[in-house]
Amino acid sequence: MTNLEITDKIKNYIYPIVTFISMLILWQLIVVNGNIPQYLMPSPTDIIEVFLTDNANLQMNAIVTLKEAVIGFACSIILALTIGTIMDFIPIVKKCFYPLMLVSQMIPTITIAPLLIIWFGFDSLPKIIMVMTTCFFPILINFVDGIENIDKDYLNLFKTMDASKFHTFIHLKLPMSLESLFTGLKISATYAFVAATVAEWLGGSIGLGVYMVRAKSAYALDKVFASTILVIIFSLIFVMVINILKKILLRHKYKGE
Repeated sequence: MTNLEITDKIKNYIYPIVTFISMLILWQLIVVNGNIPQYLMPSPTDIIEVFLTDNANLQMNAIVTLKEAVIGFACSIILALTIGTIMDFIPIVKKCFYPLMLVSQMIPTITIAPLLIIWFGFDSLPKIIMVMTTCFFPILINFVDGIENIDKDYLNLFKTMDASKFHTFIHLKLPMSLESLFTGLKISATYAFVAATVAEWLGGSIGLGVYMVRAKSAYALDKVFASTILVIIFSLIFVMVINILKKILLRHKYKGE
């Protein structure tokens, strides 16, 4: 890697960091100099203070939401890979159910969550199912598209070698669809915590969503911002882990980067 490429990579990180810090400083100055009440717009220092003074409460609620998001996300991956594989081996399954799955994604999330809470109660299960239903389809559609977009010449080569469907899937379709699969994983990773939080908003006793609702009702916007920041941080960590796994599994492509 040349020095110029290293410099460009450093700039890609420095520019957004400097911009973000500048926005925080501007935000602080506007709130302080404009004498804006905390219940209307807290300053960055007010939000930082929440992390220090209400750390135990934030941590307790964050752990619950993190557990729901991780379990739901993991289950959505397993479900999407399983159904995507079945669709590849049995095309009639895709013809029957794929359009229905597409239509199901048009149902607003906010209408599903209350039903899940009625059916499964106020514990973690409906939140986990909510994360699964939200994350499942982007993973599935990218996985299926990755399989369908494989070069026909590769498929014909495996046919000339009398490779079975199983061997073709394991040695060709699955490896060639990984890049598309990871695209779906990154999209879903940004949805996981949002889905868990929305489910907690609409019915729950603990979690960041419940914490936000209670803080909003008390006009404690500094706590609302603090919990929102945690959701963003967790989502970024999810995406970062997926990027690391992608580079490990597709190291032949990213070799030298």
